[in-house]
Amino acid sequence: MRYKLLMIFLLLVAVSYGQQKFKKPVNVIFDSDMGPDYDDVGAIAILHALADKGETNILATMASTKYEGVAGVLNVFNIYFNRPNIPIGVPKGKALELRDWQHWTDMVLAKYPHRIKNNDEVPDAVQLYRKILASQPDNSVTIVTIGFLTNLSNLLNSTADDYSSLDGLQLVKKKVKLLVCMGGRFPSGYEFNVMKDATASQNVYTNWSTPIIFSGFEIGAKVLAGLPLIHNETIKNDPIKDVFSISIPLAKEDSLGRKSWDETAVLVAIKGYSPFYTLHPGRIKVADDGKNTWDDNGKGQAYLVEKVDYKEVEKLINELIMHQPVLKEKSPKSN
Repeated sequence: MRYKLLMIFLLLVAVSYGQQKFKKPVNVIFDSDMGPDYDDVGAIAILHALADKGETNILATMASTKYEGVAGVLNVFNIYFNRPNIPIGVPKGKALELRDWQHWTDMVLAKYPHRIKNNDEVPDAVQLYRKILASQPDNSVTIVTIGFLTNLSNLLNSTADDYSSLDGLQLVKKKVKLLVCMGGRFPSGYEFNVMKDATASQNVYTNWSTPIIFSGFEIGAKVLAGLPLIHNETIKNDPIKDVFSISIPLAKEDSLGRKSWDETAVLVAIKGYSPFYTLHPGRIKVADDGKNTWDDNGKGQAYLVEKVDYKEVEKLINELIMHQPVLKEKSPKSN
């Protein structure tokens, strides 16, 4: 039975996701809490590095938290990688406001240029989701979420507007081909992103209509990143390096590098899972307290299982977060 479910899931992903070497750049919406942890910084560096390599087109960078300044932080990284016009969205209703305790967000805002000074200057995340999705071809958008599920839950709950006559459920079904989520601990456990807005997680994982691939806690926990970057003396005035340089020494458990939970999700969203992982099909279940379990008989979802030595992924991630911006300014294809 499990084999049959796996074959069905793989067929769904193959049809909607295609084989990477034959694909056009993956159209990605990046949804991040951008702090309290700093693996989000490694993740956005990988996003831009793969965009420079022609593997992805960044449609938007969304915040799933709304601490004051988060829009500016996203803008810092987009400007640094010469994509100043990438749209940014921030939740305007009820949302978490968790921020980093290492104060790297304050540092990047003080040290690096950003056009956005406060969150009021950017649209509501759901409004931006609807605008972008409505403008894209059917079954063409990959969403990678490495924070809370707040925005995606609100998107599903949204109603028709000037951008689309479809409600949120219909719009997702029509425009999204894949959701890749850094969330959950498999086969069961508590994980921060799922737990902190458990109501949103329940709504998304129950009602999302496209395939979902989970990069669970256990996947990124082994993959340590940042030391090659902070020890590279040729890289200067780089906000990615500065964040890792500030944060790694502040925690004993990070002495060998920071765990790469968010980076693995972005890697899979753009490059596909098959070079590094296999899939365990089924469906996630989220309890009211945020604990997740797994139903092997469920359909439409899967979590990553290691296929190659995690050190191979670790090496690739460390290379990608050291990527330096290309000189030519680029703008997204959607706004």
